[in-house]
Amino acid sequence: VQLQASGGGLVQPGGSLRLSCAASGFTLDDYAIGWFRQAPGKEREGVLCISSSDGSTYYADSVKGRFTISRDNAKNTVYLQMNSLKPEDTAVYYCAAATGGSSWWIGETPNEYEYWGQGTLVTVSS
Repeated sequence: VQLQASGGGLVQPGGSLRLSCAASGFTLDDYAIGWFRQAPGKEREGVLCISSSDGSTYYADSVKGRFTISRDNAKNTVYLQMNSLKPEDTAVYYCAAATGGSSWWIGETPNEYEYWGQGTLVTVSS
C-alpha cells in the first residue's frame, strides 16, 4: 500500500500548480482522501478533504475558492488543483487516505488518516 505525491515546485504568486497523489496496492476510490500541508515551524493542517463518495468535502477557509480536488479512478490518482497561489501557501503538501466510517465520512485532522504519501514541496515566491 503506497501513496505517491508529486507536482510540487516553485511558482510565482498568483500562479497555479496541480499536485497528484497516485496510489498503488489499493483503490483510492474506496477511501476518503485528504490533502494536508505543513509549513516550517507549524503543525500539519488540513487543506482539502473529500469523502469516498465525493459527497462530502472539507475546505480550509484559507483555500476556499482557490483549491479544488478531483479523482481519476482509471489512473487511481487524486489531484489537488491550486490556483491564485499566495506566499502563505508555501509548505510541504501531503496526501492521505482513510477508510473512514462511511462513504460520507471525511476527516479534517491528520490523525484520522491511515495512509500517507511522502510529501511534495510547494514554494510560492517571486
